[in-house]
Amino acid sequence: MDHWVKLGMQRLEFLYEYQKTMVLKSSYLQVDETTIKVLDHDNKKGKTHLGYFWAYHDPLGAQAFFSYEPGRGGKYPTTMLQNFNGYLQTDGYAGYEGLAQRDDIIHLACWAHVRRKFEESMSYDKALAETAMILIQELYAIERHIKEKGLDSAQIKELRLKEALPKYNLMGKWISANMSKVLPKSPIGVAFRYAFERWDELGHYMYDGNLQIDNNLVENQIRPIALGRKNFLFAGSHEGAWRAAVMYTFMAQCKKDNINPHQWLKYVFENILDTKPSQYHTLLPKNFVGQNL
Repeated sequence: MDHWVKLGMQRLEFLYEYQKTMVLKSSYLQVDETTIKVLDHDNKKGKTHLGYFWAYHDPLGAQAFFSYEPGRGGKYPTTMLQNFNGYLQTDGYAGYEGLAQRDDIIHLACWAHVRRKFEESMSYDKALAETAMILIQELYAIERHIKEKGLDSAQIKELRLKEALPKYNLMGKWISANMSKVLPKSPIGVAFRYAFERWDELGHYMYDGNLQIDNNLVENQIRPIALGRKNFLFAGSHEGAWRAAVMYTFMAQCKKDNINPHQWLKYVFENILDTKPSQYHTLLPKNFVGQNL
């Protein structure tokens, strides 16, 4: 059965590379990573290697792909995105700093991670943490209003500059006035510093109405992997982890496009050998005319 899976993933390899190419052409990407344990013959018996699935999500095209890498170093996204230019949204992991400093990339930080830091500090300094949460919730209230009204990108930008920008500036002044009053290594001090060090990047989502306030869309892509880890526990090899990344890519895309994955896989396996590379787009889940979920 393992050999069958291997052969199936090899047949999907060219379509996977095509999907990857399409995603990397976007002018706006969100990136996140998560762990995967991998059996490695170089490790001691009973020990596993800690590898990483990296998720690259294109919010504009509603498409994504997963890449498996043996580590978490910044060299992996840097290599993957060497030809990328545009908006890049990530969490605060230092591995993205090299990309953030490039002149052809505008780096966006994630407000959900800022909110999480202040939530974690609630038991340490409730008054300051609650104030921060209220200010952040006001920004999110504007985003909810945008979704409810179904505004286009131009209208979104206009509304954010009119309503969100003053709140953003107010919170910036509040952080500057209060972060020196707390212990730097305390939970609330860490929350203040996390927001302060990324302040410009936290405001970049107001540049364009197509941008997101947080990284939640790509985090949603990697949540199923956490469930998978509880079931399969580890990949049998680095090659097996790569095959899992291929399968996660297409299963996540089927879910996003509301396509029955079994019907899609059957169609692709039956047709991919007769499909020219120039027509690979016809095989992608979003273009599959079949059974919905």
